[in-house]
Amino acid sequence: MQETATEREKRVQDYWSEQQVFQQSIDQREGKETFVFYEGPPTANGLPHAGHVLGRVIKDFVARYKTMSGYQVLRKAGWDTHGLPVELGVEKKLGLSGKREIEEYGVEKFIEECKKSVFDYERQWRTFTDAIGYWVDMEKPYVTLENRYIESVWHILSSIHKRGLLEQGHRVVPYCPSCQTSLSSHEVAQGYKDVKDLSVTAKFKVKGAEHEYFLGWTTTPWTLPSNVALAVNRDLDYVKVKQGEEVYIVAKNLADAVFKDSFEVVSEHKGSDFTGLSYEPPFQYLTLEKGHEVIAADFVTDDSGTGIVHLAPAHGEDDYQAIKDSGLDFVKVVDEAGRYTAEVTPFAGEKAKDQDVAIIKLLAENGRLFEKEKYEHSYPHCWRCDSALIYYAMEGWFIKTTAIKDTIIANNQSVEWHPGHMKDGRFGKFLDSMVDWNLGRNRYWGTPLNVWVCEDCGHQHAPDSVADLRHHAEQEIGEDLDLHKPYVDRITLTCPSCAGSMTRTKEVIDVWFDSGSMPFAQYHYPFENKELFEKQFPADVIAEGVDQTRGWFYSLLTVSSLFTGKAPYKRVLSLGHILDEDGRKMSKSKGNVINPMELVEQYGADALRWALLADSAPWNNKRFSANLVAQAKSKLVDTLHNVHSFYSLYTEIDGFDPAVHGKGEQALLDQWVLSRLNTVTVKVKKHLDDYDFTAGARELSVFVDELSNWYIRRSRDRFWGEGLDDDKRAAYHTLHTVLVNVSRLLAPFTPFIAEDIHEHLTGTSVHLSDFPQADLNLVNEQLEADMDRVLQVVELSRQLRNTTNLKTKQPLAKVTVIGSKEETDPLRKYEAIVMDEINVKAVELSQEAGEAVRYEVKLNFPTAGPKLGKKVGAVQKALQQLTSEEARAVAQQGYADVEGERIEAEDLQIRQQADEGLELASNAVYTVLLDTVLTEELKAEGLARELIRGVQQYRKELNLPVDQRVTLSFHTNDQIKNVITTHQQLLENNLLLKTIKFEQKNDMKTLEFDGHSVKIAIE
Repeated sequence: MQETATEREKRVQDYWSEQQVFQQSIDQREGKETFVFYEGPPTANGLPHAGHVLGRVIKDFVARYKTMSGYQVLRKAGWDTHGLPVELGVEKKLGLSGKREIEEYGVEKFIEECKKSVFDYERQWRTFTDAIGYWVDMEKPYVTLENRYIESVWHILSSIHKRGLLEQGHRVVPYCPSCQTSLSSHEVAQGYKDVKDLSVTAKFKVKGAEHEYFLGWTTTPWTLPSNVALAVNRDLDYVKVKQGEEVYIVAKNLADAVFKDSFEVVSEHKGSDFTGLSYEPPFQYLTLEKGHEVIAADFVTDDSGTGIVHLAPAHGEDDYQAIKDSGLDFVKVVDEAGRYTAEVTPFAGEKAKDQDVAIIKLLAENGRLFEKEKYEHSYPHCWRCDSALIYYAMEGWFIKTTAIKDTIIANNQSVEWHPGHMKDGRFGKFLDSMVDWNLGRNRYWGTPLNVWVCEDCGHQHAPDSVADLRHHAEQEIGEDLDLHKPYVDRITLTCPSCAGSMTRTKEVIDVWFDSGSMPFAQYHYPFENKELFEKQFPADVIAEGVDQTRGWFYSLLTVSSLFTGKAPYKRVLSLGHILDEDGRKMSKSKGNVINPMELVEQYGADALRWALLADSAPWNNKRFSANLVAQAKSKLVDTLHNVHSFYSLYTEIDGFDPAVHGKGEQALLDQWVLSRLNTVTVKVKKHLDDYDFTAGARELSVFVDELSNWYIRRSRDRFWGEGLDDDKRAAYHTLHTVLVNVSRLLAPFTPFIAEDIHEHLTGTSVHLSDFPQADLNLVNEQLEADMDRVLQVVELSRQLRNTTNLKTKQPLAKVTVIGSKEETDPLRKYEAIVMDEINVKAVELSQEAGEAVRYEVKLNFPTAGPKLGKKVGAVQKALQQLTSEEARAVAQQGYADVEGERIEAEDLQIRQQADEGLELASNAVYTVLLDTVLTEELKAEGLARELIRGVQQYRKELNLPVDQRVTLSFHTNDQIKNVITTHQQLLENNLLLKTIKFEQKNDMKTLEFDGHSVKIAIE
C-alpha cells in the first residue's frame, strides 16, 4: 500500500530526531554570522488554533531559509505563564468567583494551582509544533514564571525606577469590574467591540432660577449619580433658549440640533458668564462640601452634545483633572466590583454599567430627562474575560512612557515593517496617542512589582536583583525563595533612608511587561550570558499576528526603549487573521473553527504550510478551509512526490547511479528545464530576501507543474527506452539535478517532502545544505521564451479540445497559429512538439487569419454610451453594417471611424468568429484555429489511441512491472480488428508487446469506449 503523506512525515520526523538534524543545522553554522530570531511566547494553558499555525510556519520558514543562506539561527522557545488568563482558568477549575473567594480559598494555594495549570496543554503544544515541522528549542525554553526570568524583569524595572520613570499615582484608568483590575492602554486597544448604548441629555436646574436648566449630555448615564460639576468652555458662545415654559442653556452652535421643535433665543452669553453658578444635580445622593457648580474646561467643545459636560471625577481622566484643579470634592460611588455603593440607595449593590435604562427611567420620573437616544459606537471590553470596561479612579503604578515618547517613535522609524503601511499607520498612530503605561495589577499570579515602601518615611526601594533584596532584607532569605506572591510579600526591608521597616507594594505587573522583557530575560541578562545576549540583540525579524501591534510588538519596543534606548528588532512581519472560507472570524459559537491537527492528519503538514504560504500574502486576512489544503496537497505535494517516484522507479529498473554513469548528451528539453531551474532560482531567492513568500511560492508552483506536465511528459519515451544510452543518461542526470535543487528551494516551504527527496537522492539532509545559487551560464533566455510560446499555443489548443469535447487521444488534421512574425517564426523549430502535444497531423504558422476568421464589431455601451449620447444608435447601426474586411481593419488598427466619430478600442467589443469546422481561441499573442473535422482515418487512429489507454490502465490494475513485455490477445468486431491491424506499429511503440493475437480466452477484460466493446487478455 502506498505511503500516506502523514506516514512519510512521521518517518522524516524520526530521521530528524535520530540524526539530531535541527541541532546539526545550528552547530554547523558556528562562527558564521548570526541571524537573530525571537519567539513570541504562547500560553500553554490553552490549545493551539489555526492562527498559531500561520505564525509558527512563517517563523520556521524564515529560520530555515536563513540557515540555508549561511547564517546561524538560534531558536529558543518560550512560555508566557503569568496573568489573568491563567487566573481565570484556575478560578473556573476550582469553582471560585472573584477576589474575595480567592482570598478565602488562600492566595498561596491559589498561586500553586496557577503554577501547575500553566503547562496543562504543553504536550499538545509540543505535538503540534513537531507535527507542522516548526524547529524551535523546546528543551531549554525561557519561562516567565522562573526566578531567573523574574530577576531580569526586576532589574529592568529597578533601572526605570531609579530614573524616576516608575511612580505611584491616583489616576482614572480603564478597569474591568469582573476581573477587578485595571488595564493598560495597549490592552484596552485589543478589546473594542461595536455595541448599541443609550445617551441622555439631562436637565440640571439652575439654583435660584425658576424653570431654568443647564442641559448636560452624556454617553454614560450610569455615571450621573456621581455628578460633581458641569463644565463649559469659557470662550464658547452659549444661548438661553425658551421652549414652552422652560429655559435651557446650551452652546449656540448646537441649539438647532438639540431642539427639534421651534424655540426662542432669550439671550446670548460666553461660557465665562456661567462659571461659578450653582445647580441642583439630577440625583440627590451626594452631600458635598464643595461641588454642584459650573466650572471652565478647555476640553469642552461644541462639536456634539450640548456644549455642557457632566463631570464624574471617578470615571474620566478629564473629569478627574478638572475637579482636582478646581478644588471640588472627589467622590466615588462605584466599588471595585463595579457596583453602586450604599449612597446610591435605589441601585445599591447593582452593577453600575448595567443601569443605564434604570437611570434614564428615574430621570424621567423626576422630571429631569430632556432626551434619550440610542447610538452605536466602539466600546472597550476586557481582552481576557470580555466584560465591558469602565473608567475608574484608583491608586496605581505607572511607567512614564510619555517622557520617552520621542525615543520610542524614533526607534519605530528604524524598523522595516511588512506590510509597510503599519509603521506610520496602525502602529505609528498608536504610538502617537501613547499614554503612560498603567503597570500595576491588583491580582495574584504575576511578576510581583519589586518596589518596597518605608512605613515611616515613605522612601521607596526597588531591588535590582535577588542579591539586592537579600542585602536589605530584615530577615534571612533561603535559597529556595520563590519570587511570587505571597512569598515575597513576607519579606520586609530595612529602609536605607531612615532604618524603618519597608513593605512591598501589593501589585503584580502587567503580563505584557513580562513578554516585552524577553530579549533580556530569556538569557537571565545582565546576571549571565552577556556575550550571548549581545550576539542575540536586537532581533533581525519577529513575526506575529496583527493584533500584537498593541501587544507584543508594542511591549518589546517600549521595554527596550526604556532599558537600552534602542529598538529590539529590525524587522516586523505583521500577520493577518485566519478566517473561515466565507471570510468570518473563526469561533466555537459559529462552529467554523478549523483544528490544525486534523488538517495535518488528513493532508500532511507540507500541504498545510504550502496552503498558508502560497495562497496570499501572510499580512492579508486569509480565507482558509480544508479544501485549500487539499488543493495544495494535490497540486504541489503530490505532483512533486509523483515526479520523484517516477525518477526512482526508472532509475531502479536501469540501475542508474549519477555518481557512476556519465552525463550523456543533453536534449533541448534538458537544456530548457535546467535554464528554467536557474531562472526560477534567481527569482525565488530575490522574493525570499524581500520576505515575499507568496511570490516565491508561486514561482515554484509554476515550475513544479512545468517539470511534471511538460518536461517529464515530453521526456517519457526517453525514460521508457531500453538500455542506458546517451540520451537516457542525460535525462536521468537532468532530472536528478532538478529534483535535488527543487527540494532545496522548497525546503523552507515544505520541509518534509523536501527532506524525503533530498535524503533519498544524496544521502544527506536538505536542511544541512545551502540554498541553491543560480548558475547563470545555464540560463538560455531565448530557449525559455521560445518554449513559453509553445506552451501558450498548446494551452489554447487544449482549451478548444475541452470546449468541443474532443479527447486528446483523438488526432486532428491541423492547427493554424496566427500571430506576428516575431512570435510565430520561433515556433517553426518546435512544430513536431506542437503536433505531438495537440495530436494534430500538421501545424500551419501565419501572420494573417485570412478568410477563415470573420470579425464582428459592436459598441461597448457602458463606456461608449455616455460619450456618444444621442448618436449612440446611429454609431451602433453603422458598426453592424461594416463588411468583413472593414471589421478586420478595425480589429487591426484598434479604432473605428463611423458617423463622423472616432471610436477608440475601449469603447468597442470586437469578436472573432471562425468558419464551420474550425474552432478559435486567442490570447494577447496568438490566435489558434483548430480543424475539428474528423475523417474516417482520424477516427480510426483515435480508436487505436483509446485502446492503448485502456491496455495501459489494465497493466496498472495487474501491477505489471513497467518494463515487462507482454502478449496481448483481442476478441472484438471486424472494425476494431482493422484498426488494430492498421495501427499495429503505434500499439507496439506504446505497449511493450511481444506479439498481438486475435482469439477468445477465459476471464478476458472488457474495455468500453466510443460505443465499442473490446475484450483483452494480457500474458
